[in-house]
Amino acid sequence: MPYRTRSPMGSPYGYRGRAAPRRGSFMGPRLWIGLAIVGFAFLSYQCSTEYNPVTGEEQHLSLAPQQEIALGLQAMPQMMQQYGGEHPDAQAQALVDRVGQRIVAQSDAAKTEWQYDFHLLADPRTVNAFALPGGQIFITAALLSEIETEGQLAGVLGHEVGHVVARHSAQRMAKQQLTQGITGAVLVAAGGGGGEAQLAQMVGQMVNMKYGREDELQSDTLGVRFMSQAGYDPRAMVGVQEILARQSGGQAPPEILSTHPSAPNRIQTIEAAIAEVYPGGVPAGLQP
Repeated sequence: MPYRTRSPMGSPYGYRGRAAPRRGSFMGPRLWIGLAIVGFAFLSYQCSTEYNPVTGEEQHLSLAPQQEIALGLQAMPQMMQQYGGEHPDAQAQALVDRVGQRIVAQSDAAKTEWQYDFHLLADPRTVNAFALPGGQIFITAALLSEIETEGQLAGVLGHEVGHVVARHSAQRMAKQQLTQGITGAVLVAAGGGGGEAQLAQMVGQMVNMKYGREDELQSDTLGVRFMSQAGYDPRAMVGVQEILARQSGGQAPPEILSTHPSAPNRIQTIEAAIAEVYPGGVPAGLQP
């Protein structure tokens, strides 16, 4: 048998075999698809930009104004049913209407096209107030029963009007669509593994929670502005935070605070907004 030499690679006859392709030397189809999904989601988000003249911001929005109004009206019956329907006390409802409409009519909120309606809900246990897109605003009987002055009611309703004017619902929807696009891209690129899915969902939840807290602080600032323009003492908003803090009693917070910034952070934001509106101090004669 003839002597056979081996190449440094170990192949007989001095033949160098073809090297196996290295992993990671090219991107697989899943990664390309994932990148395409991310690109489309990001492009859609960036293109949905509109200027808000009241807040002075460029916003990323997923809905046109008429779509927001229609969505709020469509969701209203379900939300009312969830909180026991309308409160039967016509006098209390009239108070909510009067304060809410005064805020809208005498503030920059009047410059918007939203159809504001104020609803007193019958729920006697859930301390809450919230707004739907387009101008449907709600307060529960449980929260109204804790409010001590008309100015405090104006602070609650002014905060909710702030959510509507700032179009936070449409912003959140646009951000959620972007998050869902990125989450879907991660799942596609990773082959749909359970661990990657959980991680992507956690990231999406944290991002959206952060935006929610920022929205609440902005609504506090707008609420101070709107109620001040309507002739209410904005320091009443600090009183609302103190009431809500007492209601929590060191336990789980009221529903209105469940995803909100802490009371000290909100009070700090409110006081800063008051100083901006009234740099020389809050004048006398405002309604408490």
